[in-house]
Amino acid sequence: MIEKVHQYSTSDEKAVEKLIMDDNVNYIHMVFGKGEGLPEHYSNSNVYMNVIRGTLTIGLGDQEAHDYEKGTLLEIPYNIKMNVGNSHEQTLELIVVKAPAPKNYQA
Repeated sequence: MIEKVHQYSTSDEKAVEKLIMDDNVNYIHMVFGKGEGLPEHYSNSNVYMNVIRGTLTIGLGDQEAHDYEKGTLLEIPYNIKMNVGNSHEQTLELIVVKAPAPKNYQA
């Protein structure tokens, strides 16, 4: 088999699934219920966040948090403070791509 197959969860349970973590790209699937999200951190690469379902609430840098609904693709530069979470009732599902892959990635 030439291709490599990656499976990800399809439930509403909280998930941060690192599907592809190699020298080229990091491809991460995330699912958050209301009040869940990531700890505040700085982007360690160029980050592309695709909202698959629900509404993403994200604060970047010193900006106030903004909401982005499904069908939105955010492009976030390197070394930006990020507060990522779900402050809405509906489950939030994201695909996060980091490219180029951060130098100190952990598989």
